[in-house]
Amino acid sequence: MTKKTLLVVGAGGFIGGFICRRGIELGYETCAGVRAGTSRRYLTSPELEFAVLDYASPSALARQLKEASPEGGWDVIIYNLGATKCADFADFDKINYGYLRNFVEALKSENLFPRRFLFMSSLSALGTGDEKNYTPMDSSTVPAPNTCYGVSKIKAEQYLESVPGLQWTIFRPTGVYGPHERDYLMMIKSIDNHFDFGVGYRKQMLTFIYVDDLVNAMFDAVAVAGTVHRKYIISEPRAYSQKEFRSIVARALGGRAVLPLKLPMWAVYAASFVAEKIGALTGKPSTLNRDKYKIMRQRNWNCSVADAQADFGFTSRFPLERGIEETVKAYLTEKNKK
Repeated sequence: MTKKTLLVVGAGGFIGGFICRRGIELGYETCAGVRAGTSRRYLTSPELEFAVLDYASPSALARQLKEASPEGGWDVIIYNLGATKCADFADFDKINYGYLRNFVEALKSENLFPRRFLFMSSLSALGTGDEKNYTPMDSSTVPAPNTCYGVSKIKAEQYLESVPGLQWTIFRPTGVYGPHERDYLMMIKSIDNHFDFGVGYRKQMLTFIYVDDLVNAMFDAVAVAGTVHRKYIISEPRAYSQKEFRSIVARALGGRAVLPLKLPMWAVYAASFVAEKIGALTGKPSTLNRDKYKIMRQRNWNCSVADAQADFGFTSRFPLERGIEETVKAYLTEKNKK
């Protein structure tokens, strides 16, 4: 029996390694699409094939995809490439929209459209939710992104909608966490050191998705015909306060005593501005910048996953407590090696 074939674009990122691993577990002949300088630290399976891709050059990309493709092309392509922080905000558009356009045009030029194409967008593509009544965002929410990152993602979504013949599905995940992820790791390290820094004084509701739940949802979605040309929010189907998140992490760390510190939004903005300027001068993207400030300022990340549940049976097997336990376990293992 011929194996199904899978190309994971952006395989070297946090989520990409988990996609590749799950693809192999499910019996896919799996190819990891990486850039020349991409770390392969978490891409160690001997069954994994590689395609080195130059997303900035449409002509080179077309040639590379043709050389790497199996006979008849790939059955499934999961496009996970993207930038979440940039020293130059123009790079959000170049990477999140421009590279996707180059990639799809290269597929088209070589007649390599897959049976299914899944694009990883973001909940930030929808913009700020209802911050008065905290109504969950859902499929009826009209996108109004207020960050450069969110704008680049909605622009990429709109491009895919314009491509005839491409069997796309779009995921809009909320905050993704798990072993090897860096942004939530900073929060875990802070709590490990007995401090938890919150931003703003108004109620904030946060949503999360554990990386394994997100990856399983990808393969469930591409296995169902009814998900073609549909967009799905992916999240654990409940929200948490900062206090709840802090308590869960503290318990996973063995019952840490934690001092919660609330930073006023003006102070966060000032720190974001300075960090952004330093990042621009050094050419190294900062986790903290004015684009990220708008995300941190957002109070309502409540969202509905009803469509995903109805269309491909989405379930979250890792509630935050269980997911944080796994994440902290990996963090402590790495910490104890040092």
